[in-house]
Amino acid sequence: MKFLIDECLSPELAKIAKGKGHGETSHIVWMGLAGRKDWELKSIILQDDWTFVTKNSVDFRGPTDTPGSKGQYADVAIHAGLVCLNGPPGMDLDMQIELFEQALEELEADPDLINQVLEVTLADEDELRVLRYALPRE
Repeated sequence: MKFLIDECLSPELAKIAKGKGHGETSHIVWMGLAGRKDWELKSIILQDDWTFVTKNSVDFRGPTDTPGSKGQYADVAIHAGLVCLNGPPGMDLDMQIELFEQALEELEADPDLINQVLEVTLADEDELRVLRYALPRE
């Protein structure tokens, strides 16, 4: 699995993924794509079969209660997966790492993320919630 880490997240996440065997992982900034709009990234993500990692969940999967109804993935028939890290606004590096490491742990158990979203959410101060679902809905 190769991850593309959104510029709203630290490049440290890409380093962690590489260290865990995901050698093709990259970061938006490393690819010279900083400042690109979500719709501009969409074609790159899909064309190169990236599993995209972002904290801008709504922008990509749509509203929480109706994922796929809007967002960049609303009209996508097939994709390599979307990982959404949902934390508080201004989430610090430690929180990003905690959420991403939980996502990596989930993907070790079941690495098939084709046409799926994996969301890791800080539900309470000490509780992480993991949700995986199909997108597009079947």
